[in-house]
Amino acid sequence: MSFVRCMKCRECGREVPVRPQAICEGCFGPLELKYDYEAIGRAVRRSDLANRPASMWRYRELLPTGTDRPVGEEVGFTPLVPAPRLGKALGIRSLFLKNDAVNFPTLSFKDRVVSVALTQAREFGFKVVGCASTGNLANAVAAQGVRAGFETYILVPEDLETLKIIGTAVFGSRLIAVRGDYDQVNRLCSEIAFTYDWGLVNVNLRAFYAEGSKTQGFEIAEQLGWKLPAHVVVPMAGGALIGKVAKAFEELSRLGWVDERRVRFHGAQASGCAPITTAVKQGWDEVRPVRAHTIARSLAIGNPADGYYAMQLIRSSGGWGEDATDEELVDGIRLLAETEGIFSETAGGVTVAVARKLVAQGRIGGDGPVVLCITGNGLKTAECVASCARPTATINPRLEEFRKVVDGASGNEVETEVEAADSGREISTATDVNATPVRETLA
Repeated sequence: MSFVRCMKCRECGREVPVRPQAICEGCFGPLELKYDYEAIGRAVRRSDLANRPASMWRYRELLPTGTDRPVGEEVGFTPLVPAPRLGKALGIRSLFLKNDAVNFPTLSFKDRVVSVALTQAREFGFKVVGCASTGNLANAVAAQGVRAGFETYILVPEDLETLKIIGTAVFGSRLIAVRGDYDQVNRLCSEIAFTYDWGLVNVNLRAFYAEGSKTQGFEIAEQLGWKLPAHVVVPMAGGALIGKVAKAFEELSRLGWVDERRVRFHGAQASGCAPITTAVKQGWDEVRPVRAHTIARSLAIGNPADGYYAMQLIRSSGGWGEDATDEELVDGIRLLAETEGIFSETAGGVTVAVARKLVAQGRIGGDGPVVLCITGNGLKTAECVASCARPTATINPRLEEFRKVVDGASGNEVETEVEAADSGREISTATDVNATPVRETLA
C-alpha cells in the first residue's frame, strides 16, 4: 500500500494526481510527493523496523511505491562508521561517516534513488528507462535496470572518468556520449522524455527518484540510536540530497520516532563548480549557474535543479556552504583513507576538506555528533590520486635492501639499482587528472 496521496508543487502549492511528471503545469515549479502521515503512524511503529531486513526498504511506508517487492530490495542500510582518528585530525570530538561507498550494487548513494525510481517505473508500466548522469547514476541505472528487465539508455558527458564508463557499459546499457557538459546532457534528456514513452529517472521520474535519498537520513537517525546529529556535511551537485536528508529528519520528528533538535546542514561543493555555496557565502537570493571546471565530476552540475532549496535549507538551519579546490579534495581523499581506511571518490574528498574548513571557521564545534556523508567509492575515480599513490620503494628480493627501507634509507637509491637491472619496467606516476574521453574509451 502506498501512503502517497498526491503530488504538490513546491512553489504554488497546486496538487495533481500521482503520475510520471516533475514540473508543475501551472507555474513550472518542481513537484514533490505528499504523504498521509497520520495513516503511516497508524500502520507502522518504530519498533516494527527491528524485525525487517537491513535495507532501505525497511522504511517502505515513507517511500512512494506500494509494492512489497521493490527493485533493489537489498539496497541501503550502509554503515554509520565512528571516525575517531579522522575526528582528531579535523578537531571534531564525535564524528561519524555515513559510508555509501559500500552501497549495493554499484558503490554509491545513487543506488538508493535508482531503487525507488525503477520500482516506480515498473508500476507505471515503462519498458525503457534511462538517465542523464555524471557517472554514479549511470552505474546504478545500468546495474539495477538489467536486473529488473528494463532496456536502458544512459547519456553522459563525453569526458567522464574511464572507470565510471566501464561501470556502466559492462551491464550492456546503450551508453550515449554527448559532446557537452552535464547541463547540456540533462536538457537533451528532458527532450527525450517528452518524445519517447520512457522513464527517465532524473527527469519525468525525478519526484520519485529524489525520495530515495531520504533513506540515508532515516538510517543516520536509527544508527545513532534514534537521535539526530548536531551537524551534517553533505556534498552537493544538483542539491537534492541535502534537502532530502533534512526531509527525512522532519518526517521522523513528525511521527514521534526521534526527539526534535536543531540540525545544522552544511553543503560542500568543489571550487570549480560551486554555484550553491557561492550563493550562500555571497548572501544572494538566487543560485547563479556556472560552467564546471573540476576533477570532481560527480559534483559538476553548473545549474543545480534543487540549488535554491538547498541554499534556503543551509541558511535556515544555521549551517554553511563551503567549497574545496581540486588540490584540497585530493588531500581530503588521502586523509580519509589514511585515518579511517575508507577510499572515497572525489565527492568524499570535497566533504572531508570542507569539514576541515568549517571547523577552522568555528562553524562546527563540540555540540554533538557530526556526520559526514561519503557518497561514492574511490575505485571509480582512482586516476585522481594516481600521482600520490605509488610504492614507498622498489627493491630487489634481498633482505639487505628491505632493511635499508625500514631503517630509513632513501627509496631513490634502491630504485636506481633496480632500474639498472631492469630499465624497461616503469611504474605509472601520471599526474594528469583528466579522464580519457568517452569516445576514446568506447572506440
